[in-house]
Amino acid sequence: MITSKVIANGILRAIAYLILTALILYFLYQIQSVLIYLVIALILTLIGNPILDFFKKRLRFNHTFATITTLLIFILIIAGLITMFVPLILSQGQNLSLLNTVEIEKNSLQLINQIAAFLESHHIDSSKVLKEANITSKINFGIVTDFLNVILGTISSFGMGLASVLFITFFFLKDRLYFIISAKKLIPDSHEEQILNSLEKINHLLSRYFIGLLIQLFIVFILYLVVLIIFDIPNAIIIAFLCAVLNIIPYIGPLIASLLAAALTMLSHLGNDFQTDILPATIYVLIGFWIVQILDNNISQPIIFSKSVSSHPLEIFLVILIAGFLFGILGMVIAVPLYTIFKVIGKEFFPENVVIQLLTKNI
Repeated sequence: MITSKVIANGILRAIAYLILTALILYFLYQIQSVLIYLVIALILTLIGNPILDFFKKRLRFNHTFATITTLLIFILIIAGLITMFVPLILSQGQNLSLLNTVEIEKNSLQLINQIAAFLESHHIDSSKVLKEANITSKINFGIVTDFLNVILGTISSFGMGLASVLFITFFFLKDRLYFIISAKKLIPDSHEEQILNSLEKINHLLSRYFIGLLIQLFIVFILYLVVLIIFDIPNAIIIAFLCAVLNIIPYIGPLIASLLAAALTMLSHLGNDFQTDILPATIYVLIGFWIVQILDNNISQPIIFSKSVSSHPLEIFLVILIAGFLFGILGMVIAVPLYTIFKVIGKEFFPENVVIQLLTKNI
């Protein structure tokens, strides 16, 4: 029988759960930097596991020495990237005035006026439309500069958390077996084998995925840079770097990268003649970028998104598309890793399901 006391207790429990949930979310929000360090360290661990295993199995290093060597490789790579690229990227970013909303809006207005003059010289009435539409007043240039500030700011400020990330990564690599043994004590005996098998397969597949993704981004960066150098585009490194970073976003990223490259190319040539310099340079860069993207879409991405996680390209495309509709750009970025985790768990816990068997036949 439901009494007022039972109802009151239920309401109190619900309120207590809500307060507890709010406190947990607030706590997680306050330590978001630590959570980011943990995620980065986990990704580095997944990338480092194959290297660690190579040193142990092929070169017969003991576990601790193999861990230290793997971490030293990470440090050398990061130090090399910082030494070679970061000063150039930051200086070229300043040259492009990418960090100043007022400056980029002023330059864009000047560029739009040049486009309008070009159209007018060819007796195209759309120049009047361009002027009357007052495009610059309708574009939030803060979005552009905020995006570029996030990327450049992350590069410059990452040094603050680099030591923390490397420290966490070291123990993730070194004490991997300890974590597994500790996890066994918390896992119910009835599901121990399934959970441990799932973790092993997830570790293997995601390691391949993240290593492949790094290789893809590096190849795309080099190809973009070659295109920009061939056509003598100023600030080639910053443009190639920003466009390569956008390739993390599947399918939509390359399209945004092309538009960004076109805009930055025009801004880089600002002050030159539009018809003989700015327009041809922009068209050449776009053609070059589209060729790079065709190569990437037909060679790099199928290998990474299909073979590395043992999924069909159409399957991956649909997963990314659905994730994009549901959760936006962030959903598209994390779609493949999360889908891989769900597939592995599904195969271990529901092996008799017909749909699971179909989706996981290559795992």
